[in-house]
Amino acid sequence: MNLPSSVQKASATVQRLGVFGGAFDPPHRAHVALVEAAVAQLQLDQVRVLPTGHAWHKPRNLSDAEHRLAMTRLAFADVPHVVVDEREILRTGPSYTVDTLHELQTEYPQAQLYLLLGDDQRRALPAWHQIGEIGRIAIICAAGRDMAVLAWNEESGAAPTNPPLSDTLQARICTLDMPLMPHSATDIRVLAATEQALTGLVSPAVERYIHEHHLYRPH
Repeated sequence: MNLPSSVQKASATVQRLGVFGGAFDPPHRAHVALVEAAVAQLQLDQVRVLPTGHAWHKPRNLSDAEHRLAMTRLAFADVPHVVVDEREILRTGPSYTVDTLHELQTEYPQAQLYLLLGDDQRRALPAWHQIGEIGRIAIICAAGRDMAVLAWNEESGAAPTNPPLSDTLQARICTLDMPLMPHSATDIRVLAATEQALTGLVSPAVERYIHEHHLYRPH
């Protein structure tokens, strides 16, 4: 794909590109802290924050994409180097990270891609669609220090003949030096369902949005 000259010029200035996807239902303080840590420690020029579209791996239905996108924009509005990217919401069919990485690799051919993961995503990583290709395209950077969970094992549902993921992608994995934060989108939804305060868990703007739009309340 040939990019317009203006896009080529802009992409040339991005040498280190972070990619952070998730349901963001809702986006909370730990999401923001992870991106801030990644920008500082990896010296990222830009981070693409991508609310997922059709989450094939989620056992529950997500809130409307319109709300999740709006909350994500509010949550990251004051975070330098962040661009909230809606491509996965606009994409039809399942949202696969590998497809997003391929697109960004084409748009930013000079950039090294860094896939940023929270603790919950890190633990599910062995089951991701085309994980080997993901590891080829991007350096995987996860919150926390315990990388043992990146191993393929019976609990992850992977075949026991596969090598440990940490061995397969050893040169392509790094950790972000930050404390594990006890924030949980599930817990926040439970609090919001009974109209309790979300102070300290989400930004004030996101909290206002949740209450104004009556999100997470029982039907």
